[in-house]
Amino acid sequence: MKDSDRKTLTNDAGIPVSSDEFSLTVGPDGPILLHDHYLMEQMANFNREMIPDRQPHAKGSGAFGYFQVTQDVSAYTKAAVFQPATKTEVLARFSTVAGESGSPDTWRDVRGFALKFYTTEGNYDMVGNNTPVFFVRDPMKFQHFIHSQKRRADNGLRDHDMQWDFWTLSPESAHQVAILMSDRGVPRSYRHMNGYSSHTFMWINAKDERFWVKYHFKTDQGIENLIQEEADRIAGDEADYHRRDLFEAIKQGDYPSWTLKVQIMPFKEADTYRFNPFDLTKVWPHDDYPLHEVGRLTLNRNPSDFHTEIEQASFEPNNLVPGIGPSPDKMLLARLLSYADAHRARLGVNYAQIPVNRPKSPVHSYSKGGVMRIDKVSDPVYTPNSKGGPKADTERYPEVATWSTSGEFIRAAYTKRKDDDDFVQAGTLVRKVMDNAQRDRLVSNVVGHLKNGVSEPVLRRAIEYWRNIDKDIGDRIAKGVDLR
Repeated sequence: MKDSDRKTLTNDAGIPVSSDEFSLTVGPDGPILLHDHYLMEQMANFNREMIPDRQPHAKGSGAFGYFQVTQDVSAYTKAAVFQPATKTEVLARFSTVAGESGSPDTWRDVRGFALKFYTTEGNYDMVGNNTPVFFVRDPMKFQHFIHSQKRRADNGLRDHDMQWDFWTLSPESAHQVAILMSDRGVPRSYRHMNGYSSHTFMWINAKDERFWVKYHFKTDQGIENLIQEEADRIAGDEADYHRRDLFEAIKQGDYPSWTLKVQIMPFKEADTYRFNPFDLTKVWPHDDYPLHEVGRLTLNRNPSDFHTEIEQASFEPNNLVPGIGPSPDKMLLARLLSYADAHRARLGVNYAQIPVNRPKSPVHSYSKGGVMRIDKVSDPVYTPNSKGGPKADTERYPEVATWSTSGEFIRAAYTKRKDDDDFVQAGTLVRKVMDNAQRDRLVSNVVGHLKNGVSEPVLRRAIEYWRNIDKDIGDRIAKGVDLR
């Protein structure tokens, strides 16, 4: 680069800086002067440039791309993003759950799969995982689950004993734990894993007919995983293995893609289905509700600034556009509140004005003031008003994403249904989905995990937990940990 083409360094106010090497001092050996404002700016900014980690999903990577509708599903939803031939810009973020922002990518963990669709009717966020189920079904236990996977209070170390203590006292976790301890517990890359909404959502069509749906983003690269020995080696050699893989693939033009398919349940069938269709620890068997193709997600652009475009990205399940609504899933209903609150705490009340979070469609709201308010606010700043301010269009956007219910205020589990059992689907996964080699690796993964600091009382519960999933697997694990 020619010197004439080089940009002149300035401070954050745009004022040219006289030196980027030397502080202003009294003589070459004298004290630094307090009025060296550029030095003060540099140090003060550095002290404040980190923002709090997400809690959880701190370690992650992301990219931009688009979603292209390939099949007509307008009979089921009027959402603009899913209408025939529609193409929508998308931001994707993949992450681990338990690790901090500097943790290795190849630790055994569930992976987050979060998408932001910049639709013509506002942002639509899908905050899912690479597994179709989760560890708990009631949000009262969510915070405690995350604490059990994080670090102890006394020594600041992660602890397998408290992980298994929580899991074995929460039998609803069995299905997810069986997946976590299987080959899919460590994907080969973010490109080689599926993504799921996990939750059940509501779709509403142009006739205001309602359906229940589950989303499945099937990787077009094929599912590939790392065995435990590979994952351990890579964790020591390259902590950012998955982050680098995603970035390099897109940089080289090898754009990853996923085909979106959905399961669709007629609205009234939820009342009598043999599993509770809103239980986050359960799947809908494909024999009951087959997959229907919707479109393809393609990622083709890397972030140009990781902090502003990925670290500051906010995904929130409450961003539901017309034609899509929530379900009675208790975990989902709690997340509608908790995610937005987490962003306000982490990024500030005006986080939606950060460019990566800003919708492509117009915003006409009555939000006013607060830290880092960027958008101008015009009068009137209240409603109702007679001054021409924005007004809800109830006729075009009626409240139809609803369901009816009744009963006393209680704290209780879901009502049991015909085939409801915490271990049955985990057992089906182990016996009917996994082959012998996969079952062998499952046993090896669990044995290795249980041998790492799990106390005997918890260990005994863990063996019983696995015997409830599958007796043969439980017996093999007991033999592997030498528990007589």
